[in-house]
Amino acid sequence: MIIFQKLNVKTPQREVLIEITDKIRKIVKNSNIKEGVCRIFVPHTTAGITINENADPAVMKDIVNFLGQLIPRSSSFSHLEGNSDAHIKSSLTGPSLEVLIHDNRIVLGTWQGIMFTEYDGPRSRSVYVQVQGD
Repeated sequence: MIIFQKLNVKTPQREVLIEITDKIRKIVKNSNIKEGVCRIFVPHTTAGITINENADPAVMKDIVNFLGQLIPRSSSFSHLEGNSDAHIKSSLTGPSLEVLIHDNRIVLGTWQGIMFTEYDGPRSRSVYVQVQGD
């Protein structure tokens, strides 16, 4: 069985990580799939998806801050839109990931959460979720 759903995410600022773990958990639970995989895809070139610590919100801020230091917006890029830094940052976090499903629940470590990563907001974004299994 395959379930497909679209999530809408509104980002409040240019660069931010937004936890979407609970939304993904709900989709998986409602799918009634006991064993399988959950695929998450972000169809944007200046946003992405990652798994990281969700116990301390400072981790998300640290990721945004460090990426900003590593790839500053003010660098001399050839791309004329002024958002090349966002394209590079989204390449680092990536557009998709997979999470295992066991006993109708996503499998994550104790401190892990699923984060939508925005690098060129604020915007209205889409996240596609596919749940596949038995």
